[in-house]
Amino acid sequence: MSLHLVTGGSGFVGSYIVQNLLARGEQVRVLDLWKADDLPKDVDFVYGDIRDETVVARAMQGVDYVHHNVALVPLSKAAERYEQVIVGGTRIALEQAQKAGVKFFAFMSSSAIFGVPDTMPIPPDAPHNPIEIYGRAKARADALVQQAIKDGFPACCIRPRTVIGRNRLGIFAILFEWIRDNAHIYVIGSGNVLFQFLHAEDLAEVSVLAALKQKTGLYNVGAPRYGTLREDLEALIKEVGSRSKVKSLPVLPAMWLLELLDVLKLSPLSPWHYKTYHKAFYFDSSHVTEALDWHPRFGNREMMIEAYNWFVSSDRKEKESGRSPHRSLIKQGALGLLKAVSRF
Repeated sequence: MSLHLVTGGSGFVGSYIVQNLLARGEQVRVLDLWKADDLPKDVDFVYGDIRDETVVARAMQGVDYVHHNVALVPLSKAAERYEQVIVGGTRIALEQAQKAGVKFFAFMSSSAIFGVPDTMPIPPDAPHNPIEIYGRAKARADALVQQAIKDGFPACCIRPRTVIGRNRLGIFAILFEWIRDNAHIYVIGSGNVLFQFLHAEDLAEVSVLAALKQKTGLYNVGAPRYGTLREDLEALIKEVGSRSKVKSLPVLPAMWLLELLDVLKLSPLSPWHYKTYHKAFYFDSSHVTEALDWHPRFGNREMMIEAYNWFVSSDRKEKESGRSPHRSLIKQGALGLLKAVSRF
């Protein structure tokens, strides 16, 4: 039985990695700034900031494998703190992991590092061309891990597509609430672009398998089954019996308006959302299956239906208990006005 450190283990993805490890009988330690209410009691919890070298060094003691998930997500709109937490925190975690002699370091990167490439599917060695501040920070952190790999340190970079699963709130809570309330759902452009998601369980499996098998690599991870954004949204709406319709917005006016609302702090959407969600975006993850003998279970529609059903069946207190943006309800701002109008 090995000891795994999960940084950000109280967050959305981190909590799934914790669950996966415990189900395998592994020992787990979590480093985070808050302790989730649903964190299992047999998990060793270390309270601390990833930017604090002393705390990180203490958390690394006796650790065999590291799953580094601490980050500020696009919803946080964290400005210069992206650099401090994502880049600086990853540098500290890497350095302390090397000093502690850990066997493997699994870094949770992001598909945002690729920006909006024209070539699909996006290969693992595609150039990094992030288009906004969050993606740029993730790309620099990804580069740090790649350099560590070149220097002989056993590690991997995992680039997931947009992650969904039970407990997923954030912008998906807005989507699910509108569908529940029969409000129309708006997409930028036609929505007729292939758009891939990923279930948190399948993503957690990649981090765990990469660590246990000590398989160094660059892993672009996405669902095995996906359609266009419009098709999958319409399938969800039909499955749950909503009267919502998927409506198209003209690309440039919608992007300009959302950017203005973002600047005025009247919208929860970040540049990563409104600059990319009208573009095709998907991976071929066969290299992950080949390297790790990984077999994802969920396609876009199954995971969206599961997450929606969890949303409508869970109580409000449970939804508001998290401090992670992906595990919390967020204010809709001006989008709430659009929802009100769209129901007439």
